[in-house]
Amino acid sequence: MMKGLKKWRLFSLLAVLTVFLAGCGQEELSTLLPAGQVGRDQFNLLLLSSGIMLLVIIVVVVIYLFALVRFRRSKLGEDFIPEQVEGSHKLELVWTIIPILLILLLAVPTVYYTYKLGDVSAMGAVDDDGNPENLIVDVTAKLYWWEFEYPDLGIVTAQELVVPMDEKVYFNLIAADVKHSFWIPAVGGKLDTNVENVNKFYLVFEKDSKDLKDGVFYGKCAELCGPSHALMDFKVKTLPRGEFDQWVTSMQATGDSQIVANDQGEEVFNQSCIGCHAVSAVGESNEKQGPNLATFGDRNRVAGFMDHDKETLIDWIKDTQKYKPGNKMPGFGSQLSNQELDALAEYLMGLSVEK
Repeated sequence: MMKGLKKWRLFSLLAVLTVFLAGCGQEELSTLLPAGQVGRDQFNLLLLSSGIMLLVIIVVVVIYLFALVRFRRSKLGEDFIPEQVEGSHKLELVWTIIPILLILLLAVPTVYYTYKLGDVSAMGAVDDDGNPENLIVDVTAKLYWWEFEYPDLGIVTAQELVVPMDEKVYFNLIAADVKHSFWIPAVGGKLDTNVENVNKFYLVFEKDSKDLKDGVFYGKCAELCGPSHALMDFKVKTLPRGEFDQWVTSMQATGDSQIVANDQGEEVFNQSCIGCHAVSAVGESNEKQGPNLATFGDRNRVAGFMDHDKETLIDWIKDTQKYKPGNKMPGFGSQLSNQELDALAEYLMGLSVEK
């Protein structure tokens, strides 16, 4: 009876473990399914280090079990004393040399990839005409959102990073308030964003994000930065180079005109929101206190984590602190009427460069 119960306990444990592990392996979020060269290099290092640790564990367990079985008391008696090997030069050499070899096996590729993935010498390269050869994105982390500036293209966006596929994209990382950390689990990273200095690195995006469940990769802040740290997400859209160039052209066109989905909503925005938010993607970073909204209608989340629909947007505008404590946007529930909130939400949902 007890043996049967123990088997069921083991089965229950395995079932719970299966459910837990079922949360792993999402292409848009998992480091175990790398979607770029940097992520793949880091994953290979993970496999190497895990393999070395597993080898050590197996060897130790095998030696332990061998000693346990070979020299058990019931077989050899109470008075048996095994051969003493204290001071054996051969054994001391073995357990000194083998760990050194294992450390070298792990250290050499780790140092190699550390310098390889940290090489940003090509960031400022230009062609014969003086045009930049590589895409550079300036990332500014703020409480609790992300700003992405393309300095060579003259455009700024927020919360959704758009990049071309199959080429190196270089990043300048900095924080505007406290320390954050830029991380796209499926593609590579992570690297801190500091207030006092700029960190630089590159990533390569090899998978088209439109094939993913939500059409985007998920990025996160990986440094505890305040009460809404867990909600400081951003999204990444990857495009073939031709489609990316079209996106850039559309973004640059927002400096001249934007389609207005609701005239009353635009008026409400100009009275209440324009001091902190821009609806033109043309410009430079840090011109506005709040996120750039030029592509708000193209996003798939409100405030980085809420459903992207008009009703949710209205709830967010009414009471931002309820959903994202500690963020710097005030709530407008007591300042705007329901009609004004509805018009403003319709206007914001219409801000798009992809539709």
